[in-house]
Amino acid sequence: MPWWGWTVVAAVLALAEMQVPGSYLIWIALGAAATAAVTALHTAASTELQVATFAIAAAVCCFAGYFVYRRGNRPAQETALNERGLSLVGARGVVAAPIVNGEGKVRLGDTVWIAEGPRLDEGAPVVVSAVRGTRLVVTAAAGAEIERAG
Repeated sequence: MPWWGWTVVAAVLALAEMQVPGSYLIWIALGAAATAAVTALHTAASTELQVATFAIAAAVCCFAGYFVYRRGNRPAQETALNERGLSLVGARGVVAAPIVNGEGKVRLGDTVWIAEGPRLDEGAPVVVSAVRGTRLVVTAAAGAEIERAG
């Protein structure tokens, strides 16, 4: 097969990559392009040499592609995707209903949340330290007075 034949094969595989699901046809297309380059440089290459070159080049390109996609598809370590509560940690708000016996309500922005924390009166500033299900764990903000039962 002439060098331009391998170039056509590479182009067809690259176009097929855009039409079919998956991500490995582009690496096989690169193997065909490498075979086209070898065939263009060595015009008397036998069919066996061309097929062997294609098999080796495609395998090497697919192996390299595995590491390229593996590096690019790592999930973020601390993503808050689908976990709204994680984005609330560190948020500042005020106590909407007094926190008594460890339970009360706090207002963050325009939303009132059920909260757990130390005894605090209504209006006391708080900081969200954790989230447990739909409950916020709060602590008194710096400078806030904490009432102690006693």
